[in-house]
Amino acid sequence: MTKVAPASVRRNLADRTQPSVGGRFTLGRRASLLVSAGVVGHTLWTSAAPALTYGLYAEQWHLTHAMTAGIFAVYPITVVVMLIGFGGISDQIGRRATMLTGLCASLVGALLFAVAPDMWWLFTGRALMGVGVGLAASPSTAAILEFSSPEHAKSAASVTMAAQAVGFAAALLLGGALTEYAPWPTRLCFWVLAVFLIILLTGTWFLPRHTAGVAGGDWRSRVPSVPKHVRRAFAVSSTAMVAAYTFGVLVLSLGGQVEHDLIGSPDAFLNGAVLSFFPIVMGATGIIARTLSPRAALIVGALVSGLGMVLLIVAVNFRDLVTYLVATAAAGGAYSLLFVGGLQVISAAACERNRGGILSALYLLGYLSMGVLALVLGAVATTRGLSFAVDLGAAAIILMNFATLVLATTTPAAISHPTVPPSK
Repeated sequence: MTKVAPASVRRNLADRTQPSVGGRFTLGRRASLLVSAGVVGHTLWTSAAPALTYGLYAEQWHLTHAMTAGIFAVYPITVVVMLIGFGGISDQIGRRATMLTGLCASLVGALLFAVAPDMWWLFTGRALMGVGVGLAASPSTAAILEFSSPEHAKSAASVTMAAQAVGFAAALLLGGALTEYAPWPTRLCFWVLAVFLIILLTGTWFLPRHTAGVAGGDWRSRVPSVPKHVRRAFAVSSTAMVAAYTFGVLVLSLGGQVEHDLIGSPDAFLNGAVLSFFPIVMGATGIIARTLSPRAALIVGALVSGLGMVLLIVAVNFRDLVTYLVATAAAGGAYSLLFVGGLQVISAAACERNRGGILSALYLLGYLSMGVLALVLGAVATTRGLSFAVDLGAAAIILMNFATLVLATTTPAAISHPTVPPSK
């Protein structure tokens, strides 16, 4: 089990949640934790929001698989660019300011999707969503840990994963229902997302101004970095994160089209419900994952992930929706175990003063793998067929699971339960 965050992480927590100079109202710790979890949830909601509309765009504007994969891929690629340029910025200007900026970018991106007259608006909107998530992902994750009470600090990774699950499920279930049964099937779901983002912006505005220990108001580019003393732990965490995030390509970029074209299911709500088994099982597994040691979570996650990918290949080749549902559920459980195990390792190893930059480096690798795999599989689907692309993607994820399994089983126990260096 990961160690409870040190006193340096939790000190002055009361000061962070008190009104600042001038009497500005700020939220208390619990409300701040809830808002921070909402910001984490928006990162998966914006990621999954177009999952069930790619096929509609393809029909409406005669797009190839490569084009729809490109619309998906511009999102993680932009996230990577933001993490490279501004990954550690929240350690300098504070979590609140960084999250506000990210939410504004995500809101504009959602509005562009809601009114898009052609695919170029989608590319622009998707890029802005990437800017928003690239800025907001790591500070919101760090804020959850910093706003957690001392007795619940070790559950912060599970809270983060649960927030992702809720955002993911909302995008698929609500998006599927609106796409199938409501008017404006390619637009209404993005108006709903925009309303949610406006609510989040309001809540984030009332967060304490600084949740990092050294916020100094410097907006210069901050490249994410990993201090030498946490690099071994980072290697374990990042391999697991890459294995988990690459699921997103098969579920979000190709999932809806796989169900429609290969499995033969034309109902968008049914397809969204099947895909939603990923975040539903992900959230349920998170309750179990936090009771496991990080090493056990990573090992079990890698094994379950490999099984899920084998089932996915079987489902696609035999056009079996039930097997596809089981494969999706297995992938969701594996994501939870890999994400929670990896995040526990790095959260315990990273001290407060550079936690934002370390988490940004972790997310950078996850989103980079997602973007590269999406582009490759989109091109393969266009030239060799969607079924072959799914098989290739599943094989790539199995290889990443094998790497995670090797690292988790060969890394000394001290790395899985790292000692946190004192914060200065």
